[in-house]
Amino acid sequence: MRSFILGFVAGATALQTAATLPQNRLMAACIAAALLLIAAANAIRPMAARIAMLVTAGLLTGCAWAAFVAQAALAPSLDARDEGRDVHVVGIVATLPYRFDEGVRFDFHVERSLDAGVRVPPHVVLSWYAGMHGAHQVFGDVQPGQRWQLTVRLQRPHGNANPGGFDYEAWLLEQGVRATGYVRAGDGDRMLDAFVASPGVVVERVRAALRTRIQHALAGRTYAGVIVALVIGDQRGIDQADWQVFNRTGIGHLISISGLHITMIAGLAAWSTSALWRRSFFTGAQLPLRLPAQKVAALVAAGVALLYVLLAGFGVPAQRTLYMLSVVTLALWLGRLTAVSHVLCAALGVVVLLDPWAGLWPGFWLSFGAVSVIVFAGHGRIGAPPAGARAALLVAGRTQWAVTAGLVPLTLLLFGQVSVVSPLANAVAIPLVSFVVTPLALAGSMTPGPPGDWLLLLAHRVVEMLAWLLRHMAGWPGAVWRAPAPQAWVFVLGLGGTLWMLMPRGWPHRWAGAVALLPMLLQVPDRPLAGTFRVTAFDVGQGMALLIETESHRLLYDTGPAYAPGADGGSRVILPYLRMRGIAALDGIVVSHGDTDHTGGALAVLEGVDAAWLASSLPLDHAIVRAARHHVRCAAGQHWEWDGITFDMLHPTQASYDEPQLKTNARSCTLRIGNGHRTLLLAGDIEAPQEAALLARARDRLRADVLLAPHHGSGTSSTPDFLDAVRPDVAIFQVGFRNRYRHPKPAVYARYGALGVQRLRTDDTGAIALTFDASVDTRTYRVEHARYWFGR
Repeated sequence: MRSFILGFVAGATALQTAATLPQNRLMAACIAAALLLIAAANAIRPMAARIAMLVTAGLLTGCAWAAFVAQAALAPSLDARDEGRDVHVVGIVATLPYRFDEGVRFDFHVERSLDAGVRVPPHVVLSWYAGMHGAHQVFGDVQPGQRWQLTVRLQRPHGNANPGGFDYEAWLLEQGVRATGYVRAGDGDRMLDAFVASPGVVVERVRAALRTRIQHALAGRTYAGVIVALVIGDQRGIDQADWQVFNRTGIGHLISISGLHITMIAGLAAWSTSALWRRSFFTGAQLPLRLPAQKVAALVAAGVALLYVLLAGFGVPAQRTLYMLSVVTLALWLGRLTAVSHVLCAALGVVVLLDPWAGLWPGFWLSFGAVSVIVFAGHGRIGAPPAGARAALLVAGRTQWAVTAGLVPLTLLLFGQVSVVSPLANAVAIPLVSFVVTPLALAGSMTPGPPGDWLLLLAHRVVEMLAWLLRHMAGWPGAVWRAPAPQAWVFVLGLGGTLWMLMPRGWPHRWAGAVALLPMLLQVPDRPLAGTFRVTAFDVGQGMALLIETESHRLLYDTGPAYAPGADGGSRVILPYLRMRGIAALDGIVVSHGDTDHTGGALAVLEGVDAAWLASSLPLDHAIVRAARHHVRCAAGQHWEWDGITFDMLHPTQASYDEPQLKTNARSCTLRIGNGHRTLLLAGDIEAPQEAALLARARDRLRADVLLAPHHGSGTSSTPDFLDAVRPDVAIFQVGFRNRYRHPKPAVYARYGALGVQRLRTDDTGAIALTFDASVDTRTYRVEHARYWFGR
């Protein structure tokens, strides 16, 4: 059974890399072949052949099952003709709303559409902004279970597509969300029912009440979001800066309802139940004679775990713990001893059966990887320790060492970095968070009045002290080891070395396993060849951000937009890409001008990597300028050379800074990059007057093979004379999907097409990678990493 489950998980996960889904006939053939293999495996004796057959049967079954579930999930869809038009719907607020400064976001279960001929998917995500007419009066009152009639505008699922980035489209598919949109101002918008009961809605309403309770008791407190995350698993209230500290110190897994917390609460419930059940003789009930205390305790533990997992929002770590406890409970009730590996595989199989997309997310691999490492390292070495605190500390230390070392290859593969201070940070954080903060937070959130408030304040105080310590540890030199995401053979070698180190005592040359880790730890980021340069135009939505790399230097041009408080192009797109590549420093950053779609991620980037200098046209008192180590103003005539690649600043002029009436677009830093064969022109948001000025003073320097379309292809830029001077072969439009500015403008986009220019727009292609050598090689992310859900 374990072989079949492992094959099933591998097959379901492998399907998530497919560009298209298999047809029904092929899926049926896979199931038939799997049944034949299972029958054949039961009829043969050689163990190796039996295991191979069961694994293959699991692979075929996993692929077929995942394809079947994906087809069903993709079936509800929004017609392209209905995108962006007003649609009137009736439905129920299905999940815990997320409130932010500008409004509220929530999942909406659509019961019916009020417009004839319009088919709306049953599950959508809506944003309700306070700036809408009338919205300020009602949007703050949205609660789970309410039935609303709303006027909405919807679009099909779409997310940014970048190497190392979060796949929003896959996440929406996993959640069953087939459209996103926002509430429009409409006379018919109104609440129809205050509460429509269903099991899921009741759970969400309880979560909402607990969150409100905590936020009221901890109003204005810095780490109220952490307490909320520990009680109900809602991490959206935690600041991005705090997440950086938690991740640098390797304790991010604790800032949620983790498997350790669920096990602790379930164990406490089991112990209490067993104690009371055994003492029922004093009441004359003699309950242990009717039903053994162990069975009752196990059943209560599983029930308590289920309730806590529901509070957690049913995340993968919580699911894994629930299923493992359920398997143990079932085995105890059936009177069968169960090996740990059987329990782990059963939990693994159930998670993937219910959620075939689970393998797409780091939490899945880290969760099961951590438990697997503990089981592997503990076999034959960490047995029942002698009684006493010293022995308990020894076991805890060994376990923490095993988890830290065992997850190094996986952590580098997933994140491109490993926290060196993680063992020390976890040694402090695990007991504090698991045995002090979490119990206090749970008790305080469920205790009414001042006593509950005091418990929550005490929990918050402990988190404050812990965060103070973690901030200091995160700031230590060498707190994080960075390396590029390893190649397949390097990862396998490192994983083998890790397992070798964790072998039982007496295993020969266990230290040699560390040597096998060195190729992974000592990797360096790949670089362009001499005389060439490479450009990555990120898909940041409606904004600009490009990374330019020469043989030994790196420059970031613009930093993408700000999406929401704590979310921007820097933290969501650029930094994950740099971590995946193992890049910890930039030689320079150019922020072209002050619009937020270009500056939104700058502060996050400056905080996340070491940047030697920053050039911009920003005011000298701007927060980004103050945050830079060294700042220079962009000015025409600036020139430098890196590794044979020339960089020339063509705009703005120094005199333009003395003209206060100019818009920020008019001072966009315009940069020309060339290697003697091919050139790139980055034009920022310059408009027609600036294009004319460039034609007047530098027409002979505008010729470029690749042009970053000025102002995202707006109607105020890309004049015919300017395009005639540049004569690009390729034009890049960094634009957001269905952006409100309607960039690029159809007339401008057609103007490029009439000139025979290859037009690439990031909302269609995802990130664009260009290599400039004697020619220009172009690759797009959505083509090279095509997935069956893209554009669906």
